[in-house]
Amino acid sequence: MTVRFATEADAPGLLAVYAQYIDTAVTFEYDLPTEAAFAARVRDIAQRWPYLVCQRDGAVTGYAYAHPARERPAYGWYVELSIYLDRAETGKGLGGRLYGLLLDILRAQGVKTAMGCVTMPNPASEALHAALGFRRIGTSPKAGYKSGAWRDVAWFEKPLAPYDSPPPPIVPVRELDGELVTGLMKKYFP
Repeated sequence: MTVRFATEADAPGLLAVYAQYIDTAVTFEYDLPTEAAFAARVRDIAQRWPYLVCQRDGAVTGYAYAHPARERPAYGWYVELSIYLDRAETGKGLGGRLYGLLLDILRAQGVKTAMGCVTMPNPASEALHAALGFRRIGTSPKAGYKSGAWRDVAWFEKPLAPYDSPPPPIVPVRELDGELVTGLMKKYFP
């Protein structure tokens, strides 16, 4: 199993994994995006944030990425995380490895807080966040309508670094030291 930064060319494989969730409440998106639209998402996020893809024998087994939790500049050190695994790979520790790597890269960038947004109920995602030290900070009841029902959304948060004042600017992911990133990837995917 290997991990690397995703590129626009990974859109078909990423979509194959995402498609497994489009008819569930895991995502609040109703329609599967086109390959072009998904490739644009990868391109836009990867300009500044980590977008990881995990593969086995060339097939995408899962992916995880960070993106701004809010748009205003004062939120610049606060990110939201997303992770999707091929259903054949769930329950095998891949989610913890991908999320762990993602968190370490975000620390290296200077991110202070990571948060996860989970449609409830989702015992696997709740357990993943708890195992990685996230704490549940609240629930938005009936936040969205998906799969024939109103769905609650729970918010999980994890501090990643001390809250210096003023904080240094975030280092774009592509400007991180290559040896550091390679070392982090080998830590989780030897």
